[in-house]
Amino acid sequence: MALKIFEIFHSLQGESSRVGLPTVFVRLTGCPMRCVYCDTAYAFSGGSNMEVNDILAQVATFNTQYVTVTGGEPLAQKECHTLLKALCDSGYSVSLETGGAMDIGLVDQRVSVILDIKTPDSGELKNYVWGNLAHLKASDEVKFVLCGRADYDWAKNLLVTEKLTEKCPVLFSPVYSQLPPADLAAWILADHLPVRLQVQLHKVLWGEKPGV
Repeated sequence: MALKIFEIFHSLQGESSRVGLPTVFVRLTGCPMRCVYCDTAYAFSGGSNMEVNDILAQVATFNTQYVTVTGGEPLAQKECHTLLKALCDSGYSVSLETGGAMDIGLVDQRVSVILDIKTPDSGELKNYVWGNLAHLKASDEVKFVLCGRADYDWAKNLLVTEKLTEKCPVLFSPVYSQLPPADLAAWILADHLPVRLQVQLHKVLWGEKPGV
């Protein structure tokens, strides 16, 4: 069973509660969303077809416990579920980065889902699958990528109406080079929000480019 893979690489996890951990990233090609701040548009097309066993073999060469399946939007390829199960069966600690436009209900329960909730200024709120919130478990994480104060206020309201912090950890992330992280930090502190401020460590270390 083959998947279209754009790249497989070894780096430090730059996001989520696993930030800083050596991680193998399996980036799948393709995404149905077009967020205004997208930093992986290069993965909308291209890549190579790979069988699951070949992906596992390449992941194993990095000798790392943590694996993140990302994109694009990995769940846009239905075979992604087979890959996630195979990685879990192989003993890896697996996370999935998803933009929320696809149903997460069938994702293997051993996978930590990092679920992006699209804000109004992302340009993709209309395509968001709100039913995904019902599938969240304690080992998952919710992420808001915020373009500015309007997005922040919208996300702050959603925290309350959906009781998100009772479901799983919540991350607030500023759009790189657009919203100053210090501004977001000040808002979080002023409002006493029980969320984690997330900056993208890989971009701090290496800038905005593929393969990091």
